[in-house]
Amino acid sequence: MPGPFQFDQHLLPTLPGTYALILRCDRPLVLVAGRLAPAALAPGLYVYVGSARGPGGLRGRVSRHLRANKRMHWHIDALTALAPIVRVWHVESAERRECRWVGALRALLGVTVPIAGFGASDCACDAHLLALAADGLAAAWAALGSPAEIILSP
Repeated sequence: MPGPFQFDQHLLPTLPGTYALILRCDRPLVLVAGRLAPAALAPGLYVYVGSARGPGGLRGRVSRHLRANKRMHWHIDALTALAPIVRVWHVESAERRECRWVGALRALLGVTVPIAGFGASDCACDAHLLALAADGLAAAWAALGSPAEIILSP
């Protein structure tokens, strides 16, 4: 079971923005998230893209994702209960960029959608959870414009 995660919350701004959570799945697992059908995830790296618009901005939203004990509200909550978040990429912006980030990542070689509809109930994207190629982390970060990065240690 992942978490709790060690990081300085003050590294994240309290302003609105867009973020990407990089998760590491060390073993095959079956994910049950909300009303989506159960889905098998293979070991590997996954990226979830979201936005932070509410109270606390990026700090509030990302800190919530990192908590071990939380009410299951979003699709990503089911995954963070099973796989650790190993990096957080973020950018402050009043503009909603998550769909643009998903598009930039989808254009990369080897990036796939592991669960249709995951995290994308309020937009036209296929999903906001993507599987990265084994060697695709650096290319993914560059495709997003090299956002600020926090590397986590469980």
